[in-house]
Order: sequence, then C-alpha cells, then structure tokens
Amino acid sequence: MKPLELAVLSLVPFIMVLGNSMLIPVLPAIQRAVGRSDSGVGLLITAFSLVAGITIPFTGFLSDRVGRKKVIVPALVTYGLGGLICGLASLLALRPFALLLLGRGIQGLGAGGTYQLAMALVGDAEQSRRRARSLGILESANGLGKVVSPVAGAALGLLAWFAVFFAYGFLALPAAAAVWFLVREPPRRQSAPPLSHYRDVLSRTFRDKGVCLLAGLAAGMAVLFVLFGALATYSDLLEARFAIKGFPKGLVLAVPVTVMASLSYTTGILLQKILTRVAKPVILGGLALVTGALAWAPLAPAHRPWLLLMSAIGAGTGLVLPSLNLLFTSSVPEQERGLVTAVYGTARFWAVALGPPAFGLAERLGLRPVFWAAAALSLVVAAGVAVLLDTARVLPEQLEAGSASAAEQPAPQLQEHAGHTGGNQWTGGNPS
Repeated sequence: MKPLELAVLSLVPFIMVLGNSMLIPVLPAIQRAVGRSDSGVGLLITAFSLVAGITIPFTGFLSDRVGRKKVIVPALVTYGLGGLICGLASLLALRPFALLLLGRGIQGLGAGGTYQLAMALVGDAEQSRRRARSLGILESANGLGKVVSPVAGAALGLLAWFAVFFAYGFLALPAAAAVWFLVREPPRRQSAPPLSHYRDVLSRTFRDKGVCLLAGLAAGMAVLFVLFGALATYSDLLEARFAIKGFPKGLVLAVPVTVMASLSYTTGILLQKILTRVAKPVILGGLALVTGALAWAPLAPAHRPWLLLMSAIGAGTGLVLPSLNLLFTSSVPEQERGLVTAVYGTARFWAVALGPPAFGLAERLGLRPVFWAAAALSLVVAAGVAVLLDTARVLPEQLEAGSASAAEQPAPQLQEHAGHTGGNQWTGGNPS
C-alpha cells in the first residue's frame, strides 16, 4: 500500500473516533442546553455506539462480498449526514433531544462501516511484518483523533454547544471522496462464498482459536470501557472539582489520549519487528497499567496526580489495542477477514457505549466503588489473558518468520470448483 493511500485510509479511524471523543468536553454544556441529567446526556454516546456495534457485523459480511471501499465510502457519507441532522435539530427544534438521539443513531449506522473495514483493507493489501506497521499507523490515527477531539470539541464549544455536530459532516464527506478516488483496493483472490460458509467459518474459527480470541475481545473491551468511562468522569471532575473549563479543559483531556496515540504507534513498530514474542507481554503490561491507575485514581488528592493516572490509562490502552488489531486481522484468511474484524469492532463499540453510563454511577455511589470495581474487572481480564491467550496459536507461524502470512494463503481444504451449473461451489475447510 502506497504512503498516500495509507494516509487517506488513516482518515477513516481519525474521523470515526471523533464521533464520541469530541462530544466529551461539551457534554456539560449539552446537559444544560437540553435539560437532561448526566446519565441522560450520556445516551448520546450510547446511541451512537450501540447502533454502530449492531451494524458492524453486517458491514463486515457485506464488505467480504462487494469490497471494502463500496462499504466504507457510503458509511462515511451516512456518518456525516447524521452529524448534520444533529446540528440542524439543535438550531431549529425547540426540544431537540429526541432528534439528537436519532441523528446520533444515524451516525452510528455509518460508523459501523468504517474503522474495522479500514483494518480489513490493510490486511488485504499488506503482508507479513508490513501489516503490523500499517495497522499501528491506523491505530495511531485513531489515537490522534482522540488527541485532537477534546481540544477541537472544547474550541467548537466556545462558538456553540452544537457546533461539533456540523464538524462531523464537513470532515466525513470530503474523506469519503478521498477514499473513493485515491485508495486502490486489491483485487479479490476468490469470489465471495455463500452465506452458509460464514457460519462454518465462525464455528471453526472459534472452535480452533475461540478461547484465545475471546480473551483478546475481553482485553479490548476492558480498556475501551475504562478509557471512555474514566474520561467522561474526568471531564466532569475538571469542572466540578478542579475548576478547569472550556478550552483549557480540552487541552487537559488531550494529554491522556496523546500518550495513548504515541504508544499505539510505538507498539505497532515493535510488533513489526518481533511480533508474537512480545504481543502477549505487551497486552498484559497494558492491562497492568490500567488496573493500577484505576485503583489509585480515586485516592488522588489533587489534579496533577489525576492527570498522571489518566495518562497511565491511556498508556495501557495504547499498548493493548495494536496487539489485538494484529491478532484479529491475521487470524483468518482474506475472504473471512471482514467478518472476524467486524466481530472485534462490535465488541469495541459496545465497550465504548457502556463506559460513560457505568462510570456515571460515580455521582451516586462515589468514585472509589466505581473505580475499584473497574480495577477488579481489569485485573480479572488480565488473569484470563495470562492463562488463555496463546498468540502462537492465533498468529500464523509464517507471520513470525517474516514471510507472507498464512492468513493470506487460501485454506488448504477450502476449494473452489465448477459444478454442473457452471458456477462456483464452496466446500468446507479449516480457514487457517
């Protein structure tokens, strides 16, 4: 994949992550404008993420059949239009909250066909160690979006609380055009299999590698659940406890995600060099950072320790996610990659959807019970990864050796032959 193509494709995760992160600094202003509680306003994040999570498996399946770009581009357009609906509702409606939820749901519909399909497209185009580096770049673009979004959200909030919604459309629509005209999708090696084949693939994949992949899903969900939940709580604390508001608050919120973005890129480079030998230790190290930061955060006496601990959560997330991206994109052949990365993407979105409302309980229960419960969850997930995740079982041996990934080769028992109708017939086989 050429540098320009990768740069354009990096716009996809960059813009997608704005969908939630850019709203976090202006949630208090939205709450005041629409007259809702903190948990009620949090539904704007939940609506986006839940719809995206439901949509992802269908877009993954569709992309395996018609191509990645033919799904990514309309998804970006839908994402942008959902934002414009929210912006116009805020300007024109006397009671805009219901329309805001509708627009956010439409945005989520578009977000369901973006980042994970960009990962699948990179997996199609890149082989061996270059894939790890390119996926690290995509995760860094995702992280950069998280860095820019609180600052941009706070800056736009100075103009109006609803200005962030218009920004989605102005960014997503040009990005859709750029992906369509500038990114070249590699030709499909084989025709799309029938529907029954996907059922067989999923059953075989989770039979052979299911325990490992479920441990990875749990790790990805845990760090994203914690990251977005803790950042939403931290945003409230910055105003209520530390009297930091407006644009300065956006700058403060950008620090933890800057750490995350930097480590995402570094981890991608590291995985490119030594791959499976470090993937599991890196994931465990990231979970350890997240667990420790969650345990200490509610005991922090002042703002600077809080900022340091939120940055530790960002660092842990930046270690975990690139490793998991490599595991999920390399665990299956090209024909099924969209479906498997869709399952992974669904888990990520649901974790983001649950984080803010779950951490919103801190208002009623207190910071310590909520943060310590999250720390316990992270610790349990880390123990599960330590016992259950075998990266050598998930990643093909050829990937470790630096040659073309086994996931790039047609499965030995997955054969295409001409039937009596003259069409293509698919037989079952081990996809890896």
